[in-house]
Amino acid sequence: MSKYEPLWNYLKENKKDDYILTYNEIKNILGFTIDHSFLTYKKEVKKYGYEVVKISLKEKTIIFKKI
Repeated sequence: MSKYEPLWNYLKENKKDDYILTYNEIKNILGFTIDHSFLTYKKEVKKYGYEVVKISLKEKTIIFKKI
């Protein structure tokens, strides 16, 4: 099980087409702050029907889109 699986399940269960989640929202879902390893794990989200469209370090958000 991936440490990011709770986030992937959140996306899948809420069934929205697009998400713009802040780092704080993601921390609330996961229970920990995302780190550099997210870049490696982000490819896993495709198994759940989403892709990472943009990671904004300035705005501290991640945009996910349904594929």
